[in-house]
Amino acid sequence: MPRALWIGASGMAAQQTNVDIISNNIANVNTTAYKSQRGDFQDLFYDTTTAPGVRAGDTGRNPTGSQIGNGVRLSSTPRLFTPGSIQSTGQATNMAIIGDGFFAVTMPDGTTAYTRAGDFAPDADGHLVTPDGYLLNPAITIPATASSISVSTTGEVTALLPGNTQAQTIGTLQLTRFLNEPGLLARGQNLYTESSASGQPQVGTPGANGLGTILGGNIEQSNVQVVTELVNLIVAQRAYDMNSKSIQTANQMLETANQLVT
Repeated sequence: MPRALWIGASGMAAQQTNVDIISNNIANVNTTAYKSQRGDFQDLFYDTTTAPGVRAGDTGRNPTGSQIGNGVRLSSTPRLFTPGSIQSTGQATNMAIIGDGFFAVTMPDGTTAYTRAGDFAPDADGHLVTPDGYLLNPAITIPATASSISVSTTGEVTALLPGNTQAQTIGTLQLTRFLNEPGLLARGQNLYTESSASGQPQVGTPGANGLGTILGGNIEQSNVQVVTELVNLIVAQRAYDMNSKSIQTANQMLETANQLVT
């Protein structure tokens, strides 16, 4: 009987984790380029009293055997890199990726992080940076005298400068892709870093070799579907309640057994 208590407890813990994941998705429904997560679960080891196929005397074999599980555990929290909707911002230095790829940014310690959030803006020196001040990589500097900025689908950044009738190229964007995007390590601030599971970064020109294209003056929104998350939240709550009920039932049965003994 104590087995049922532990099984129910593992189920409650699993559903609590599931609710944590769903809550984080809902909390980030308006986060630029946020990618939702889901909880994947595995059943635990089984106590096998009779293995399937064991011969039953001199006649046949046991067709199913007898196995009793010991609960559930969280196996992974994969991130879903489905595209979010595109929102126009009217700011030329904002950029959305249409398709696969990440922008690279340089961190204060010199390492490289990656992001889908293209809400870049020029700092006091004209360098395009993230909202936290991290430099876009390759670095692009907007001249103080530029009267207009535009970004092509292939990542060419141009500016109209005084004394010129045609826009001048001031930089070219690159995108980075990974073989296993869910293997990236999320570090907050809309940033990801390479891991041993993600594979090596593959850098290229937007629109080439499977990389997405750039849409200037826009940002990618979160891919969280609120209705789906609310349904998942209800299902997780019901599952939590049922696991709690199984613990209560097992406890009542133990009380009954104790009364018989005394």
